[in-house]
Amino acid sequence: MSASTPAATAAKASMGDLFRNRVIRTILLSTFFLQIGIWVRNYSILLYVMDRTHEDPVAVSLISVAEFAPIFLFSFIGGTFADRWRPKRTMVWCDVFSAVSIFFVLLTLVFGSWKAVFFATLFSSILSQFSQPAGMKLFKLHVSTELMQMGMSMYQTIFALFMILGPIIGTFVFNHYGIQVAIAITGFAFLLSAAILLLLPPDYDIEEKQEKTTLWQEMKDGFRYVLDSRALLCLGGCFAAAGSALGFTQPLTIFLVTERLGLPKEQLQWLMAAFGIAMIIGGGLTMGLSKKVEPQKLLILGMGVNAIGFIALGLSTHLWLTLLIEFICGLVMPCIHIGINTLILQNTETEFVGRVNGILTPLFMGAMVLTMTNAGWLKQSFSLVWMFEVASVLFIIGALVIVPLLKKPLAVQEQTK
Repeated sequence: MSASTPAATAAKASMGDLFRNRVIRTILLSTFFLQIGIWVRNYSILLYVMDRTHEDPVAVSLISVAEFAPIFLFSFIGGTFADRWRPKRTMVWCDVFSAVSIFFVLLTLVFGSWKAVFFATLFSSILSQFSQPAGMKLFKLHVSTELMQMGMSMYQTIFALFMILGPIIGTFVFNHYGIQVAIAITGFAFLLSAAILLLLPPDYDIEEKQEKTTLWQEMKDGFRYVLDSRALLCLGGCFAAAGSALGFTQPLTIFLVTERLGLPKEQLQWLMAAFGIAMIIGGGLTMGLSKKVEPQKLLILGMGVNAIGFIALGLSTHLWLTLLIEFICGLVMPCIHIGINTLILQNTETEFVGRVNGILTPLFMGAMVLTMTNAGWLKQSFSLVWMFEVASVLFIIGALVIVPLLKKPLAVQEQTK
């Protein structure tokens, strides 16, 4: 076993090496257009539903359920098929079908009920469970170990950029052009993403499995693989805790603005902007840290800071303080994303990447959907502050679950080799 760690080998990589990788360049550009469509869709639908229901918290929480419930239901099936299908073809067709579903919703809005907007996120969420693990598989196949954490950092930086631009773009499009134009922009953005993905290396360059196995057998093999990995089991516990925390708070963040701060709902975009600016800065800092710090330590740092931050968010009644807390939480959020994704890829063999994602993601999404489904009703029974305090406790639990990985990190990383 080599004495070097992934953090040490990452120090040898450069940004030039990163952008010379064809797969990384293509996936980053595709993600850019996907984020445009997703943020325009999500923010327009949020504001549209709040207008139509007079800010009903139950209706607002159901938007998130429509987005995340299919992820829980289809993640493992999608991950299993991602291990069987050619990844490039899978990603392209998923984006194409997402665009088709969006244009169907547009027609329904013109001729039918406004409630069709829920379908806009429903079908796209189902398809993403086939596309996302296929992208992870391409990452595993074509990105070297020393570039993996840096590539994940750049990937998260795009998400951070749209934490700033997304709410502003989504609010602008909805306020100036309405829900129908917003839905149309989403569809065209998905089509652009599909076109860019055609630049990926051909699928025939990827060696396919020769042995014939049934879908059911591959599902059982996936569960057995996760149960035999200490690192993946710890990640599963962390996923469940973090998903529960976010499920309690994600649908209710807009009420921090309207209730705790007493501001119009449109001001939520500035909280998201503060969070996004911090994520961009944090992405750069984490990229530097990832060359020296192991991913499990990054993950614990991010979970711990968010635990403190969520308590403060619930208690704050001042805009400047809420913005500061959002900024601090945003600084460490890349630690969570990069830590989780790097740990999964380091501890998973290529032929199991889809199934491992398909098993771990439902733990996160299932916990999130469970708490998210009840968030609106719980807010009516308890206080908003109470909801954020419970989320903080769950983040602490998630950090404690990862602590065992600190003891023998090298053994964990070599376990699945």
